[in-house]
Amino acid sequence: MSFAEQVKNEIAHCKPENAACRYAELAALLCMGGSLMLGSRGHVGIEFSTSNNAVARKALKMWMESFAVRPEVRVRQGLRLRKKNYYILRVPPSFASTKTLQQLSLFPKDKEFSAIDLKNPACQRAFLRGAFMGGGSVNQPKGDYHLELLTGNESFAQKLLKIMCRFHLPAKMTDRKGDYLVYIKEGNGVSAFLQLIGADQAYMKFESVRIVKEMRNNVNRVVNCETANLQKTVDAAIRQRRDIEKLQASGLYLRLTPKLQEAAELRMSHPEASMSELATLSGLTKSGLAHRFRKISDMAKQIEE
Repeated sequence: MSFAEQVKNEIAHCKPENAACRYAELAALLCMGGSLMLGSRGHVGIEFSTSNNAVARKALKMWMESFAVRPEVRVRQGLRLRKKNYYILRVPPSFASTKTLQQLSLFPKDKEFSAIDLKNPACQRAFLRGAFMGGGSVNQPKGDYHLELLTGNESFAQKLLKIMCRFHLPAKMTDRKGDYLVYIKEGNGVSAFLQLIGADQAYMKFESVRIVKEMRNNVNRVVNCETANLQKTVDAAIRQRRDIEKLQASGLYLRLTPKLQEAAELRMSHPEASMSELATLSGLTKSGLAHRFRKISDMAKQIEE
């Protein structure tokens, strides 16, 4: 199973925070992986297909929780050896389906998605999660850092880019043979995106592999480290970065004292460094620096509560 499929399987089990976030996630998922069907009297339906069983179940669940119109569900089996099955959700054109698609800003075309709440950061995260489930991919952490969202809808791609930039992600957009690609090529950006959409396990795996890989590029500093100590350093660095990114995403980062912000910026600038190395860089004692990171961790735990 590819790393991208692992991410999709994980986020397919994320529960939207509320009905508004469910609408946002479903709208992005259908916009990315669905196609509109025109019927008589100007009525419109939609057909969504995916090869990921968990994503198909998530799409069906969100639809059933939101609307009275019931979709048809079919499975198209792969024709050749190792070909994946495709799971198809189809809502035939009708007066009711047209009204439903209007509620999701999918018809008529609305580049601002004004019918759903995209001012709420939680709904913005849900929107990005739906887009990734519908048509996202990310490289294995051992390879080159690359995450992308591919769509044939230019205004939708621009909306994704706008939201990603609101979260300070280093995203860019380009066209590819008539399609539009929103992508991230930096390790920090890929890592932040995974955490943003709720892929915590994938985030931890990505960060663990990435930090070890970067450490191996500095062999002179780690050659005498025992494996257990190296992993301990990696785990501590991941936890600290995760706490800092949680505070940044929630807006609580600005409430940190200057001393805590100094420690946070030092960790983000040196993701692979040990506590001893950070202490040397900061001029603080190792215990003093550890005390600051404990305070940062305590604030991050308040978000979870």
